[in-house]
Amino acid sequence: MNPIQAVPYCAAYEFAEDDEAETAAGLRDTMLGISRKTWEHSGHGLRSVHAKSHGLLVAELTVRDGLPECYAQGLFARPGGYPAVLRISTTPGDLLDDKVSTPRGLGLKIVGVPGARVEGGEGDATQDFVLVNGPAFLVPKAKAFLSNLKPLAATTDKVPNLKRAFSALLRGTEQAIEAAGGESARIKALGGHPETHPLGETYFSQAPILYGRYMAKVSLAPVSPGLVALAGAHVDLAHKPDGLREAVVAHFAREGGEWELRVQLCTNIEEMPIEDASAEWRQDLSPYVAVARLRAGPQRGWSEELARLVDDGMRFNPWHALAAHRPLGSIMRVRKSVYAASARLRAERNGVELVEPRDIADVRAAAGVAGA
Repeated sequence: MNPIQAVPYCAAYEFAEDDEAETAAGLRDTMLGISRKTWEHSGHGLRSVHAKSHGLLVAELTVRDGLPECYAQGLFARPGGYPAVLRISTTPGDLLDDKVSTPRGLGLKIVGVPGARVEGGEGDATQDFVLVNGPAFLVPKAKAFLSNLKPLAATTDKVPNLKRAFSALLRGTEQAIEAAGGESARIKALGGHPETHPLGETYFSQAPILYGRYMAKVSLAPVSPGLVALAGAHVDLAHKPDGLREAVVAHFAREGGEWELRVQLCTNIEEMPIEDASAEWRQDLSPYVAVARLRAGPQRGWSEELARLVDDGMRFNPWHALAAHRPLGSIMRVRKSVYAASARLRAERNGVELVEPRDIADVRAAAGVAGA
């Protein structure tokens, strides 16, 4: 592997957006409004976004040996193995029929990670990556994110039949765009995502993180034959409101799966900005390079007990991080307080205490994985 010329981190690459604190407060209010509305209808505390889980898995992350210096940073500075929990979801804050097809998300929590923590996470031993199946965020900064979120929040728990019909219309539109060689992240976000298998997707951090001395984006890509075969695979969701979950459970009842955790280092700060999360970093300037392998054996894939332990009992937040992997940029900065406030409200509603885990024996047992 030939090392590339990664750009060292400099504080000047980060700068606050105008009224960023006010934007963060607006996002908190909007997100908490979504959670309060779903609580009124369901009586259960849900996430403000990515409320519905389709897969809850346990896995083992193995850091590669012999990485070049620029990739051997933070968690990946030395070879080793760590237990991990995966939560596969879709983006809305309400529990919708899967026929309302939106982007897929994947939360990855790596447990038992030693090292200095970001401020506020002292004493924790986890490293989270919050990923979505698209390489760039829909908007560049937090203020635009708030502007986009407000009208969507107003539809929470409203007109589910209309949402299904609208999603079908948008899927047709997206299909036509892709047939012409294009793609629309906005149409996908609004409900026009193709009805594809979530286990075949490649997931991305979209916004950058600190990577030791450098800066990077992260992706998780399927590499085992069974998962690779699911890339772009259609899932029949007719009369199956939880069809994505059923598809994940069916796969892991038969076989496991493997992914590569990959890193794309910033090599050109003008072409690969920190403060514009909507900018897709060019892979001809810096390819995604595998730094670890994630393996999940056959297991239950989802259950009510797993949902209690993971959906209700865990938080997935990019600020559960080593100092060496501190989140960067406007979108990431506002996530810190917004995600924390949402998790506190959810825990209060459900009467649980959210504590970062130091082992996952209970989740292993619920997943039916040996070694619990």
